[in-house]
Amino acid sequence: MYIPIMSSNFAITGVAGYIAPRHLQAIKDTGNQLIAAVDPHDSVGVLDKYFFDVAYFREFERFDRHIEKLRRGADEKRVHFVSICSPNYLHDAHIRFAMRIGANAICEKPLVLNPWNCDGLKEVEQESGKRVYTVLQLRLHPAIKALKDRFADTKVKHDVSLTYITSRGKWYLYSWKGNMEQSGGLATNIGIHFFDALIWIFGDVEHSEVHVSEPARTSGYIELKHARVKWKLSLNRDDLPQECAKLGRTTFRTMSVDGQDVEFCDGFTGLHTRVYEEVLAGRGFGIDDARPSIQLVHDIRRATPTWERDK
Repeated sequence: MYIPIMSSNFAITGVAGYIAPRHLQAIKDTGNQLIAAVDPHDSVGVLDKYFFDVAYFREFERFDRHIEKLRRGADEKRVHFVSICSPNYLHDAHIRFAMRIGANAICEKPLVLNPWNCDGLKEVEQESGKRVYTVLQLRLHPAIKALKDRFADTKVKHDVSLTYITSRGKWYLYSWKGNMEQSGGLATNIGIHFFDALIWIFGDVEHSEVHVSEPARTSGYIELKHARVKWKLSLNRDDLPQECAKLGRTTFRTMSVDGQDVEFCDGFTGLHTRVYEEVLAGRGFGIDDARPSIQLVHDIRRATPTWERDK
């Protein structure tokens, strides 16, 4: 269990979003304080479950002014970490904001949308003396860690099949998540954690191709240094196996290696807290850790599906 040496002050962007409660829980679990939050949507009553006396703003400009005022005051009142849960296309700007006010950044996936954005953030990180951390929580999942250990010394290519179906209603494609320029598309918004985990386990990407590219469904093939990966991602509930539908389940995850199923449907609870523990202990995942999967999803986003290319 992580025991903090001293409490740090956190601010959070995108606090009304889907993923924010996991960050709020992690901040609380690690013995720290949330002192400021911003989101243009004011359905933020969830804050009361975790912290009181949080300075909340709908306008980023007022949030910025408040944090800047704290920065010029005593250290015990200034922001030490900014947790970034805002839409993907805002991550780069909000990380830069954190660096500017002298705070470290803990950013949700994807860290940024384009690989060259990593280069710019590396420069800002060096100039500010602060760190940019990202949430690659699958690396801390027991089943994924076990695979990493199992194939640490492999010399051959393994056959991997990955399917992730998570049902979403019509709202998804009408929100920023359905906007390619804002979310990066399905592979970036939904698939990047799985791609990162596979690269982490089986090595660098040698080849990638896209077979299906639709707003709510995508699939393809990736050749890694030590794996041949067939992958499929979908938001369409019609793609769920019949047994899931019968049980009323809306999500289906499955991965196999050389024909053997890898059980990782459970074990997700508390992973964000584990990420925060690693960050606060100085072992968090940084820009260089995130770069390979960002490059891969960028290439997937720009690829022409094979069936179109072969016309």
